[in-house]
Amino acid sequence: MIRSHNGLTWIQPDWPAPVNVGAASTLRSGGVSTAPFNSLNLALHVNDDIEAVLENRHRVAEALHLPSEPCWLQQVHGTQIVSIKSYNEPPIADASFTTQPGQVCAVMTADCLPVLFCTYAGDRVAAAHAGWRGLVSGILESTVKALNVPGSSLMAWLGPAISQNKFEVGDEVMAAFTARNPKNIQCFTRNDNKRWQADIYALARLELQQLGVHDIFANVGCTVADASHFFSYRRDGQTGRMASMIWLQPQ
Repeated sequence: MIRSHNGLTWIQPDWPAPVNVGAASTLRSGGVSTAPFNSLNLALHVNDDIEAVLENRHRVAEALHLPSEPCWLQQVHGTQIVSIKSYNEPPIADASFTTQPGQVCAVMTADCLPVLFCTYAGDRVAAAHAGWRGLVSGILESTVKALNVPGSSLMAWLGPAISQNKFEVGDEVMAAFTARNPKNIQCFTRNDNKRWQADIYALARLELQQLGVHDIFANVGCTVADASHFFSYRRDGQTGRMASMIWLQPQ
């Protein structure tokens, strides 16, 4: 569901997470950045005004009542996952996890798939950046392994990303996914250009099910098609980033 506070909007995941788990995925309105980053850009690496980004981050923290500054990552479409702690610089990683209340896991996206995890027990959470490169390389598997619990004890939420009808890829992408799991072929549809339309949501679901995660929930929407709510790199090139965050509430 979409929530708002002083013009700032975000998606609150619709999933049966424990009451001590906080989670949100920001939208693009309610910030101070100017075009092409208008307006709630949370990324420092896209050549937006630094002060504007910092103000946007402050507004998000205030609206969501975040217990601490999120652990921002230097995302590289890889499979590295880090435990949240104090870092002098954003760690090079595409996922983070924590078992400590008050620490905020975060990933930034603008078409790639953000995936949030929590245990039914409400004692550990994680956030993963699952673009197609990270997904085919095993970022979700790395995240589940880092949480150090059976997949069946986890639930996952898939945030806003590019939809299948907007995600055209070549033979090499399809081949990489089917090499990882032959069942992935069902997530690709041949188009009139003799290329493929890839369903990143279906690919993530299959991967999670293989890992034993059965309760999988998803946001409905397409970052490319909905310019009023979402940043999209594929649509706009130079653009901002949304953030998907999850944390354990302090007691």
